[in-house]
Amino acid sequence: MGPVSERYRKPSTSVLDLIGWTPLVRLNAVTDGARTPVYGKCEFVGPGGSVKDRIGVAMIEAAEAASTLQPGGTIVEATSGNTGIALAIAASLKGYRCVFTMPDKMSHEKVKLLRAFGAEVIITPTAVPPDHPDHYLQKARSITAATPGAVMADQFYNQANPDAHFRTTGPEIWEQTEGRVTHFVASAGTGGTITGVGRYLKQRNPPVRIVGIDPEDSLIGPFFNTGKRIEGHPYKVEGIGNDKIPGALDLSVVDEYRTFSDGEAFRMGHRLAREEGLFTGGSAGLMVHGAVALAHELDDPDALIVTLLCDWGRALPEQDVRRRLDAGERVPRAPAPHERRRDARGEGAARGRPDHRETLDADPHGALDTHCA
Repeated sequence: MGPVSERYRKPSTSVLDLIGWTPLVRLNAVTDGARTPVYGKCEFVGPGGSVKDRIGVAMIEAAEAASTLQPGGTIVEATSGNTGIALAIAASLKGYRCVFTMPDKMSHEKVKLLRAFGAEVIITPTAVPPDHPDHYLQKARSITAATPGAVMADQFYNQANPDAHFRTTGPEIWEQTEGRVTHFVASAGTGGTITGVGRYLKQRNPPVRIVGIDPEDSLIGPFFNTGKRIEGHPYKVEGIGNDKIPGALDLSVVDEYRTFSDGEAFRMGHRLAREEGLFTGGSAGLMVHGAVALAHELDDPDALIVTLLCDWGRALPEQDVRRRLDAGERVPRAPAPHERRRDARGEGAARGRPDHRETLDADPHGALDTHCA
C-alpha cells in the first residue's frame, strides 16, 4: 500500500469534508493495448458513491446563501438517484426534509438507499415526453409549488452544478495529471460535470479537447452533431443522456460528441469489474468505452485521456437482469416471502432476485439490500 494521503492524516469534522479529491487511476487491461494512456477519476469513493456528491452540498449551500432555503425546509429534486443520495446526505446533517422524483427505469437499489437516508421517493414513468405532467422533472416542480418552504435543487438548470466542478473536479484533474491531460471524456446528464471541468481545463490549456459521450436514443449527441432536436427514446443506461438540452450544459465547451449503445456500456462495466477490479455503473462503462476507442484512434503515447468512473456498480446486477429479460432470456423468478423465510432457517434454497416491479415501493424503511457492496 502507498503512503496515506495528506488529506486523511487527520480526522475530518464531518462526512461532508470527505467530498472531492477522488483518486485518479490508470486503466490497463480494458484498454486492449492502446498506446495512449487512459485514466479514470474514481468518483465512487465519495460518501454517496458518485460524482454527484460534489453538487449536492454545493446546491444546498447556494440556496442557503440566497436565503431561499430556510432551516427545517424541504429540498425537492428530480433525480436518477445519485444526486438524490448526495442531497440526502447533506440534508441529513443540516436538518432538511427531502422529496425526490425518479423515473421507473432506475434501479431498486437507489430507491432503497434514498429511503434509508430518510428521503421520500416518488416513482414516475420513463416513457413520457419531457413536458408531460408525469415526467419526473415536471412532477418535482409541481411538488415544489405545492409544498410550503420547499426549494427545488434543480440540478439541470442550477449554475451551482457546473460551478462546483469548475472549482473542484477540474483543478483536481489538472493537478493529478501535472497539467498533461490532453482529452477529457465525459457524458452529460445535467451537463454540470462536462461543462465545469471543460471550462477549467480549457482555461488552463485551450487545446485540451472535451469529448462528449452519449447513449443511443438520447438527443444530446445528435443535437450537438446536427443542430436538430430528435425525439428521444428510452434506454437502459442510468443517469446520463437526456430527452432535452439542460440549462447547466454549455455545449460551446465541448469539441465533439460520440454515441454508443447500452450493450457497449454494460459490457465495459463488467470488464472494469473483472479485469480492473473497479465495480462501476453502466454510465462509467459507456464513458470508458468511448475513452478507449479514442485512445486507439489517437495512438499517441504523449496524449493523456481522463474519463469519469462516476459511480459504483450497485445497479449492475439489476440492470443485467433487465438486459437479459429484454433479450428474451429466462431469468429465475423471485422467491416468495415464505421461501425466503425457509431459506433463512436452512430449510430451503430459494433462488432468484426480487421482481423490481413488485418490490419497488415495498418496505420503504426496511434493511438495505447491499448485495452489490
